[in-house]
Amino acid sequence: MSVAPALDPIEAVKNAYPQAVEDVVEYAGEITLVLNPDYLPAVARYVRDTAGLVYNFLSDISAVDYFPDYNRPGRFGVSYHLLSMLYKRRLRLKVYLPEDEPSVETVTSVWPGANWPEREVMDMMGVDFKGHPDKRRILMPEDWNGHPHRRDYPLGYETPMFSFNVEEIMKHKPKARE
Repeated sequence: MSVAPALDPIEAVKNAYPQAVEDVVEYAGEITLVLNPDYLPAVARYVRDTAGLVYNFLSDISAVDYFPDYNRPGRFGVSYHLLSMLYKRRLRLKVYLPEDEPSVETVTSVWPGANWPEREVMDMMGVDFKGHPDKRRILMPEDWNGHPHRRDYPLGYETPMFSFNVEEIMKHKPKARE
């Protein structure tokens, strides 16, 4: 059985979808293709099915909130970490989404394993994946308000009690003495 020669993923995607690639970042031997979100499912299918690319394993989906001072095309960045097991190389597809109503098309039809990572990003960051087959929360209760991984989400921490601040802490916990 012969294996097709490996293709350069940058050139292959740029030739197949010229309007899709907004930027290319090469750092530490890894390639990131920054895409127009409208082309994400088509490019994902292309890099999975094209001989010479065969990025057949979606290893992770991650999201970043660049709030408050972001000098990027959008507040949220969603990255799809891919691996070509045949060619032993990695590729990252990244899309930037706006602050108001961040949404992108799901890739569960390309990689069914995207179901749970997309649900995690939906739950923790509030990114909507259009066409996702199961939009239930995965980590937080259904009645939870907000998205805890957003940078503007209130921390809500409690001051730890030590011997020097016991009285100050106990003032705020009247039922703890009962």
